[in-house]
Amino acid sequence: MAYTLLIHLNNTDPVFGEVDELPSPTDNFINVANVRTRDGKDVKYIEATATSVIFPWHRVVFIEVMQTGEDEEVMSFVRE
Repeated sequence: MAYTLLIHLNNTDPVFGEVDELPSPTDNFINVANVRTRDGKDVKYIEATATSVIFPWHRVVFIEVMQTGEDEEVMSFVRE
């Protein structure tokens, strides 16, 4: 299952990307595919032909795991 992450980096805007599995606490870096800005555009400091990017942990401030359509549970209230 692929996860969509919002990665907050030091001194730059956060970027979206996908990973196959969440990083473990013992990892030294995070390998992210399909890196893009919040509005879906290319990231200026990453070459357009790059397929994945490796971010070292000392550059990462924190990571948000975004909800995918599969995880979404629809709750509704029914009035009887």
